[in-house]
Amino acid sequence: MSMNAQGRPSAPVADAGAPATGAAALLPAEPLLFEIGDRDHSGVDLPDIEVGNDRLGGLRRKTALDLPGLTEPEAMRHYVRLSRQNYAIDSGMYPLGSCTMKHNPRLNEKTARLPGFADVHPLQPVSTVQGALGVIEELSHWLMELTNTTAVAMSPKAGAHGELCGMMAIKAAHEANGQGHRKIVLVPESAHGTNPATAAFLGYTVKSIDANEHGTVDVDAVKAALSDDVAAIMLTNPNTCGLFEPQVIEIAQAVHDAGAYFYCDGANFNAIMGVVRPGDLGIDAMHINLHKTFSTPHGGGGPGAGPVVLSAALAPFAPVPFVRRDGDALELVEHTEGQHFGRLTAFHGQMGMFVRALTYMLSHGADGLAQAARDAVLNANYIKARLADLFSAPYNHRPVMHEVLFDDTFLKGTGVSTLDFAKAMIDEGVHPMTMYFPLVVHGAMLIEPTESESLQTLDAFIATMRDLAEDAKSGNSERFTAAPVRAPLRRLDETRAARQPRLKWTPSDAPRAAAQ
Repeated sequence: MSMNAQGRPSAPVADAGAPATGAAALLPAEPLLFEIGDRDHSGVDLPDIEVGNDRLGGLRRKTALDLPGLTEPEAMRHYVRLSRQNYAIDSGMYPLGSCTMKHNPRLNEKTARLPGFADVHPLQPVSTVQGALGVIEELSHWLMELTNTTAVAMSPKAGAHGELCGMMAIKAAHEANGQGHRKIVLVPESAHGTNPATAAFLGYTVKSIDANEHGTVDVDAVKAALSDDVAAIMLTNPNTCGLFEPQVIEIAQAVHDAGAYFYCDGANFNAIMGVVRPGDLGIDAMHINLHKTFSTPHGGGGPGAGPVVLSAALAPFAPVPFVRRDGDALELVEHTEGQHFGRLTAFHGQMGMFVRALTYMLSHGADGLAQAARDAVLNANYIKARLADLFSAPYNHRPVMHEVLFDDTFLKGTGVSTLDFAKAMIDEGVHPMTMYFPLVVHGAMLIEPTESESLQTLDAFIATMRDLAEDAKSGNSERFTAAPVRAPLRRLDETRAARQPRLKWTPSDAPRAAAQ
């Protein structure tokens, strides 16, 4: 008797009809806690208590909390079911461009949970946190080594906060040098949206620099925009089109000759770490997203961290607090000294991210960090090459860096938009790429595979993308415009949700429908 070599189909049967429960196989449709429990009962028995003087005065609550009562199994199952509906880096690939959603090694997590790191308190006496300060000191050293810079501010919490720190240092430097009249910041049109927002928040006028036909910034365009009123340029390199700026050194020289500073957005440092030192390119300030470049993607497991490295010209203006060695001991300088622009935040950054980042660096070594950057670039170019015959790329003249940018030209006449394409990817179990960014490209699809995806994973992703592209071009638009149909929830009206959000749940008298 031979075995069945074909097996049974594991994919959902298209004509099976919607289940009466609204569930997709063993993935239940999960209602709100308010819809599961009721307000008249509790899952636990608590003794009646008399509330004494709680010092709340007239602010004490006069009515009972309107919370649903659930049993322990109900509460546990609710959150476990929600977790099963969440897509995570541990369950699949995140091809989000300009986001570096890479694998987070468990070694880093284990180290971050060691006593003395996980339970450190920002108000402990400095004598009791020498080990933690030692981590900050060593991490600072390697960040400056990787970027060839003179100083680093460790307290910024993430990328945009780092931008604020760097631009505040630039503003302080200009004011100290009698150049406070400089009120213009140059920002390429392909920049991250936080760049112009940060400059405007500090009172600067933002002047946009157009991208050239190659998707990069032309040094002549920068020179034409420079004047005695320009304070800085905020440039991303590699840029948000996934391209290395070929004239970056000439741009830095022109900016410095005009008396301005060069702020580099370091969100894409994952593409060049250990290979290119931004200080060698002429940058004056650059934030580094520890939660992207050095594992723990986007703050998973805790808040992010965005240290800012500074050139010799800006080093005197770094904020407090900072770590300083005094003989064999380390101290935390908490008060402004010299020209430091002051305090950016209450405490000294996110300890968990510091530990994870240093663990990542030490476990990789200099050669390993460089290899990770090269592999990220290789993977992006592999995807570009494998999809080149079906997808359209706006800047196809040279290899990309860590991410590849496509546009929607290949979908012209199909009735399928970039959004439709992304929604169909969900039905295939693939997280969508970044959509409609950067804004300089119509219908943009930005893909960053990172270095941590295997060839097998990349090939599966590429096969899915090719199948979708071929189906769109063949006229099967319904597969896209109706998608997703296999997800726990169907397509939402995202525009209406943003403009008319329902921020409060109210009970409905109508019975809940079993299926959508």
